[in-house]
Amino acid sequence: MSPPRADAPGPLVLGPLLRYVDETSATVWVRTAEAARVQVERAGRTWSAPTFGVHGSHYALVVCDGLTPGTDEPYAVTVDGTPVWPLPGAAPSRIRTLDPERLPYFAFGSCRTLGSHDDAGTALHGVDALRSLGVRLRDDPSAGWPDLLLLLGDQVYADTTPHGELEDFMRRRRSLDEPPYEEIKDYPEYDELYRLTWGDPVIRWVMSTIPSAMIFDDHDIRDDWNTSWSWRRDIRATTWWQERIVSGLAAYWVHQHLGNLSPAELAQEEVYRHVVAHAGSGSGDELDLTDTLDRLAARADAEPESYRWSHTRELGDSLLVVLDSRAARDLQPDHRSMLDPAETRWLDETLRGGYRHVFVGTSLPFLLPPGLHDFEAIDEAVAQGSLGRRAGRVAEHLRRTIDLEHWAAFSAGFDEVFEMVMDLARGHRGAAPQTVTFLSGDVHNSYFAEVTDAMQYGAASRIVQAVCSPIRNPMPRTVRVAVSMLTRSLVRPMRFLASHSRRVPDPRYPWTVTEGPWFDNNIALCRVLPDGMELTWVTGVVLNHDHDHPLLQRVWAVDVPSTGAEGMVGGGGAGLRPRSGAAGSAPDGPVPGNRESVA
Repeated sequence: MSPPRADAPGPLVLGPLLRYVDETSATVWVRTAEAARVQVERAGRTWSAPTFGVHGSHYALVVCDGLTPGTDEPYAVTVDGTPVWPLPGAAPSRIRTLDPERLPYFAFGSCRTLGSHDDAGTALHGVDALRSLGVRLRDDPSAGWPDLLLLLGDQVYADTTPHGELEDFMRRRRSLDEPPYEEIKDYPEYDELYRLTWGDPVIRWVMSTIPSAMIFDDHDIRDDWNTSWSWRRDIRATTWWQERIVSGLAAYWVHQHLGNLSPAELAQEEVYRHVVAHAGSGSGDELDLTDTLDRLAARADAEPESYRWSHTRELGDSLLVVLDSRAARDLQPDHRSMLDPAETRWLDETLRGGYRHVFVGTSLPFLLPPGLHDFEAIDEAVAQGSLGRRAGRVAEHLRRTIDLEHWAAFSAGFDEVFEMVMDLARGHRGAAPQTVTFLSGDVHNSYFAEVTDAMQYGAASRIVQAVCSPIRNPMPRTVRVAVSMLTRSLVRPMRFLASHSRRVPDPRYPWTVTEGPWFDNNIALCRVLPDGMELTWVTGVVLNHDHDHPLLQRVWAVDVPSTGAEGMVGGGGAGLRPRSGAAGSAPDGPVPGNRESVA
């Protein structure tokens, strides 16, 4: 089934998306065809909000407050009194508030390309893991429902637009023989890209039912966004970049960022508070945010410290901190850091103890496979001139060509954040959590890593990295060999090279990749347990060309017991239990490797 067109009859263009949910409140986002008042109905209560306009499109974010903790009820959406959701014959959407007594359970992943769900689309992009999870949840009421869907970057691909409906839309507006060619140019094209990416009926339903938190990565704007000072200088010299970055950040604010904020934060947000004030004024006209939002986007790009995209969310007695590791970078050649001073101070103030688990969501893996970490650290040193200008130009070209711009390539910021995390794990910021877990994507492979023998450094918490990428954008097979080598066989040679360079800092706290890499399209599931947590990676499988009913299959699963349960992980992974059992619901039986069907 194809998603409805933006110009199709009917008042609802996209959504609803269920975004922020806590124990007593929820926000519901929609895009409408015209200026209107949007109403959400649940359990005999109603909440409403007028739309606001941006570049000719219309949106509303309805705040549903006064909810009861731990309740699970269907909801409906009307636009100017016309019922628009749920669609006729479709499964109902639900708002499930957090229960303080319920242990958190959430899904996460990154990198989801736009493509059809048929033989041709699957051959190019693989089976969509998020859509497969949605089919499972829709068709099996007994399946465990995540409390949150955490999308860690590349929700949309603005620089690799496919042929088809999006290209037709772009060609109707401009020539694709002029810059930026087949890349997204402006806000209306971003608007259409989001509509098509989130418009599949299953994706619409699952995002209307599972609350979501999001953060951008480079492809939401452009490949290699903010890789280096010279990259930023070169891109700013183009004729089209300023419109692209302003449009991309404005579209991100509308489609992703607003829903990350709590109702209290929304009331204080510098642009959205105009929406709140206008709604309370009783004016019958729609508020047009175009100029105000474009100014914010331009300022946020030019002065990154002036606006924060990072955010937090509490999940029971666990804390989720979602970091902006793209827009907030300090690119000064003499002090490269993934986080600028303002962002660093915010993270320092936010990482506090007293939680069962602390999760740090960052689109780029904090703990890369050690061989790749050393490779990127060496490249950074050479690009900064350790071997002269000519070698520096080669290293910069390599950095951009093969994406050597993760935390390892920003060594000063990496070390600073690592010390914050160790401070937290030692109990110097309040009671140490059971785990400090980095959740990441980006690298188009998935793996699990852990700081080796963290107890010897005084840590009372396990410090682990869980990566899930891609949701739908598989890595070419030729690249998989190099990634596997840097994860395993090239670790010692790269460590030897790095350790013999005075310009490459040795990691103070070594870590080990204990599981992976694997290269399936994946969505990961994390379930907090009384004595630790369990992580499961699942993928979609299509049998007999039945793309409407993909099966969900386990790729790998790992138990992470708390430090008191089995002690810290050593070099051989003692205390880490790879699992073939289920996470969430029991599978029907094992399949080769660590794979099992969960459908």
